Amino acid sequence: MSKFLIAGLGNIGSEYENTRHNIGFKVLDALANENGLKFISDRLAAVAELRFKGRTLILIKPSTYMNLSGKAVNYWMQAEKIDKENLLVVTDDIALPFGSLRMKGKGSDGGHNGLKNIQETLNSVEYARLRFGVGSEFSKGRQVEYVLGKWSAEEEKELAPRVSMACDMIKGFSTIGLQLTMTNYNKK
Repeated sequence: MSKFLIAGLGNIGSEYENTRHNIGFKVLDALANENGLKFISDRLAAVAELRFKGRTLILIKPSTYMNLSGKAVNYWMQAEKIDKENLLVVTDDIALPFGSLRMKGKGSDGGHNGLKNIQETLNSVEYARLRFGVGSEFSKGRQVEYVLGKWSAEEEKELAPRVSMACDMIKGFSTIGLQLTMTNYNKK
């Protein structure tokens, strides 16, 4: 049975709940909810296991805070014996308009501290990521406040279908693979 590690990035603690930076957690929560799964606190992460079409998806929400996400990703890759090809990181991206979803097989950290730490820990940029656009509606020097800010009422209304599509993309990654999922979803 093929195994995949799906890492949703975010920060632990109620003050970070429902913030733009925690979209990785939100997507994994939605995926777990639609499959009746509960996350359990384990080493360096909250973990749930999803069986889907003959695959096992290990869902993790690192409890290390964003800047040390690589520690949790590396631990669970080793513990579950999952290759880098089967790793998918779900993260927020200010370079994409709100609600845009882009899957990529590799790339730079784009100034994202979570991706930067994963890249340093794995010593590689060769891992798949699903970037969830949160927009860039902030003035100079206000980036941190923006990503750690709550969704606007307007964004909240638009969020559910985008989160649902992100869940479909994760399932696609584990079944039809990276290339076909990118072809099917990146233009939507």
